[in-house]
Amino acid sequence: MSDISTPADRFNKSIERIDAAIALKEADRIPLAPFLYSVVQNHEGSSYKDLYYGYREAGDAALRFYSKYPLLDANLFLGFTSGKANELAASGMIDWPGRPGTIVADHCSHQVIEQEYLLAEEYPEFLDDYTGFMLRKYIPRAFPNLKGLSGIAYTPTIVLSTSLLAPMCTPEALEAYGVLAEIAKADAEAAQLTAEYQQKIAELGLPPLVTGAAQAPFDILGDYFRGTMGIFMDQLEREDFIEKACYMFADQQIAALQYFNFVPLPVKRVFFPLHKGMDSFMSPAQFERLYWKPLEKIMTALIEMGVTPILYSEGKYNTRLAQLAEVPKGKVVYHFENVDMKEAKRVLGDTACIMGNLPVYLLEFGKKEEVVDYCKYLIDTCGPGGGYIFDTDAVCEGAKQENLEAMFETFEVHGKY
Repeated sequence: MSDISTPADRFNKSIERIDAAIALKEADRIPLAPFLYSVVQNHEGSSYKDLYYGYREAGDAALRFYSKYPLLDANLFLGFTSGKANELAASGMIDWPGRPGTIVADHCSHQVIEQEYLLAEEYPEFLDDYTGFMLRKYIPRAFPNLKGLSGIAYTPTIVLSTSLLAPMCTPEALEAYGVLAEIAKADAEAAQLTAEYQQKIAELGLPPLVTGAAQAPFDILGDYFRGTMGIFMDQLEREDFIEKACYMFADQQIAALQYFNFVPLPVKRVFFPLHKGMDSFMSPAQFERLYWKPLEKIMTALIEMGVTPILYSEGKYNTRLAQLAEVPKGKVVYHFENVDMKEAKRVLGDTACIMGNLPVYLLEFGKKEEVVDYCKYLIDTCGPGGGYIFDTDAVCEGAKQENLEAMFETFEVHGKY
């Protein structure tokens, strides 16, 4: 199917295909961008653990994998995370492969350990003094080896010397600074090698799908501060606090994403994993007020900067489709895990590009014929008229080789418009 002569030609053609799909137009074929994250490592002699501790092994595995499949139109290489840095901080919100004492297998992704780092009665303090709360309470709770920061506070008084700095100079604080210095070194190494391998993958002719990441403000509050059970209770008892926190997070993220105005990038797209907005998690009115509106504020700011939001929904979204259609035409991409794709195409086809829905369980445990049939169904249902990017329903961590090949072979035969 591909007659691209050089890596640069392939790179530009892939961007053209995805941009056409986002604009609800047809190119020469449907763009292909499955989220084959740790599959990339696991099929090439590496593992998820290497993303934390063996950067070269994981990066070289990615290069081998992407070299094998020229049909791909984008890579979702998210880079490396320092296992050493997380050990130094004693990170409590995740368990990860390779951590001393972990039960997570080398070929599995990190596991989230939800904790209540923001207590219900602390909302006023959290909202009135966010930076102070993060410094004195959140960081020491989430990263116990940095508990020495918890004493940093300032009391207004006469300032005629360095006495104001005393809370920053306690033995506990100085110890925490030493740990931070080691964390900075470890994270810098991971960032440097991430950039190196992103460039190498680009040189193969494969552009990134996204060049930024953000989250729905409600998910930030529920995932990292209150936990799922805490945010459940808050929806019943503290809606006003949730709303204030969500708009605060929205403004913070808009400020952090301003680099799109200044940094030259081959693509301008931001990835939003949507964790807690699925059907039945909240009422339509709560979804509109607490989830959608703060998220929409970020999306609007990005669109005004010429950036495309890619909303990676998780769970069922059948009852949310009408609200998702309330965006500017041809400016947003919606990924779906568990949605009636025929209905999604009907409701959103004239407004937004859709992607996703190929079940990862079929790639991991299904028969080759099942993979072929489902790929054909998605292509026939979502492809006509443009506005579709072929993708899996979720992050794929394992796949039978024959099923992976079946996906690519089916797409090569049937992926043209």
